[in-house]
Amino acid sequence: MIADIGYGMNALGYLTLLLLLFTVRKSGLAKYLLILASMVTFGWSLGFVTVLFGPLSMPHLLNADAFKMLVWLLFLASCLRKDFTSLWRVLSRPVTAVILTPPILTLVLPQLLPVAPSTHFLLMTILSLEVLVLLEVLYRQAGKDRWAYKPLVIYLGAIHLFEFFTYMNATMVNQVGLGYIAARGYVYLMLLPLLVMAIRRIKHWGVDIFISRQVVLHSSMLVVAGVFLSVVALAGYAVNYFGGSWGATIQILFFALSLTMLGAVIMSNSLRNRAKVFIAKHFFANQFDYRVEWVKLTKALTSETDGINDVYNNALIGTCEAVNYENGVMVKVVGSNVEEVARRGHAVLSADDKVILRHLIPFCATTNWLIDLQEYQVNPFNYEGLHVDRSVVANSQFHLVVPFFEQEKIWGFALLSSTDDKVNLNWEVRDYLHAVSEQVTTYILHSEAAKAVAENAQFAAFSRMSAFVLHDLKNVMAQIDLILCNAEQHKNNPEFIDDTFETLHYTKARMDKMLRELNEKKVNEKGLDSAQTLSIIIAQVIDARCQSVQPVPQLSVEEESQVIVDADKFANVIYHLLSNAQQATDDDGRVTVCLCLDHSEHKQLVKISDTGCGMDEQFIAERLFKPFDTTKGNAGMGIGAYDAKQYMASLGGRLTVESQVGKGSCFTLEFPLD
Repeated sequence: MIADIGYGMNALGYLTLLLLLFTVRKSGLAKYLLILASMVTFGWSLGFVTVLFGPLSMPHLLNADAFKMLVWLLFLASCLRKDFTSLWRVLSRPVTAVILTPPILTLVLPQLLPVAPSTHFLLMTILSLEVLVLLEVLYRQAGKDRWAYKPLVIYLGAIHLFEFFTYMNATMVNQVGLGYIAARGYVYLMLLPLLVMAIRRIKHWGVDIFISRQVVLHSSMLVVAGVFLSVVALAGYAVNYFGGSWGATIQILFFALSLTMLGAVIMSNSLRNRAKVFIAKHFFANQFDYRVEWVKLTKALTSETDGINDVYNNALIGTCEAVNYENGVMVKVVGSNVEEVARRGHAVLSADDKVILRHLIPFCATTNWLIDLQEYQVNPFNYEGLHVDRSVVANSQFHLVVPFFEQEKIWGFALLSSTDDKVNLNWEVRDYLHAVSEQVTTYILHSEAAKAVAENAQFAAFSRMSAFVLHDLKNVMAQIDLILCNAEQHKNNPEFIDDTFETLHYTKARMDKMLRELNEKKVNEKGLDSAQTLSIIIAQVIDARCQSVQPVPQLSVEEESQVIVDADKFANVIYHLLSNAQQATDDDGRVTVCLCLDHSEHKQLVKISDTGCGMDEQFIAERLFKPFDTTKGNAGMGIGAYDAKQYMASLGGRLTVESQVGKGSCFTLEFPLD
């Protein structure tokens, strides 16, 4: 009687599923195969109700089970591809023939030849094992869709694992255990919601059965498992209290459901993670005293600053102290490169770290995740979609990577390391560092905006000053005209005089252009961007504008390609850099210009090197590219290096500097060739 109730309830459940499938308007192969599989399972379950169809015979049992497995195997064969449009395309595949041959033989062979019961039981065991193997193939090839296929795998896996044990036991004892047969209806019924959940999750099936979003996104299997164990405990207490013993059917039923729920919990990373977070949130004290931590962060970010570099340092200090890390580096994303803007402790950004960051830029932009590099080495599957060579990650000295976002784009990263105990990146630390990174990013962006406003104000003042400079420029032009008029009388003098005249003519032409642009308040459009051979422009600048000061720059070309630039603007940038190099170098020193290609980065490089006095790191970081900051007194405006760096950035390239005090400097201009 108890078996009839189980099979009857299961038949009712599958009938309900059939009605839901019939109400779906979308057509397609998946819908028809689901209807077929559900209809067969409904008929299979109903056929085992002895009240309706009489006692169950062994041939009926084996043939019904084999036919049901045949239909579900056909359904699984259709799930191995997403582009099936007809049943014939499924059946015409060789792999489908391999899949369907065992169940067909199991059905046909006993009708043609005498088959011993133990052999028939063995065939049924092989069919169950085939389903389990096919499920493993399906789950492995699902890739990023594993979350969607997991309920289907659990549903069919649990059912056919139960069938496997049933027929394996029957093969050993040469008879089917009645307890197993009686419990099957309840097992199928309990697992039916997983099939409905799979139908909802797997989008390419084309089946649209409505289920609450909370049910789909927030699986309640862990809660169900807890409730189930509580029911078992209460039932056991009741049996002990009232006397008696467990029946074999009930024992098998509870055992099968326990294995299924345990498997669901073990297979589901999300269930385990949610359980850990729930327990940590509600049963343990917080790891941080947030009032103290927030005051500490606020003090770090409100420290006095003299420039944008101090802002970056304060931001890095605040991020490090948030998790008690003593070492760190802050980098800013500039195009496809990263630029170090702050450093704390003994941290050093290596070439391997830059490789890691180039992979993290697109990954963090889409996921907004914090990265635990040590966790990635051990469990890379926790960061699905991130593909970094783990040997490169192993060479990094950093532990945590905290991204900073400007709206939806990556502004930069903080890379943190510690020589002491490292923080465990659990849910609380992740939430806390997300809040810290948002606060730090806001602080940085506000400071950068204030810096931009201040620079704009300086340029506005420079524009106002230009009106007063015009008068002085006209006086200089008058003097040059006078020199030229007097020089015309000395045409027969040595070639040095001719060179001087040529230089003066060029100077006059340049001043005419400056006056015209200042008066018209617009740049002459003659110098638009076009493909240029840089060595030609550099040679012209050296010959026409750098011969009067020693040492004269020497040009060497290793390898070059044409670059899209404004010829006049590039010439001015090169002249400023060469002039600065000449002024910083003794007459017996060297100033060289070398052109070469960086094939790995696909860039044209222009390296300007000198053997001059050099610069220290503090000067490079704080003063070199700061507009209107000059070491030449009234002889310079302090915008040459700043203008060069801004121009390179406008081209999508960059200007880098390497220098040592007393040994010289090297300015490298990187032009993209894309």
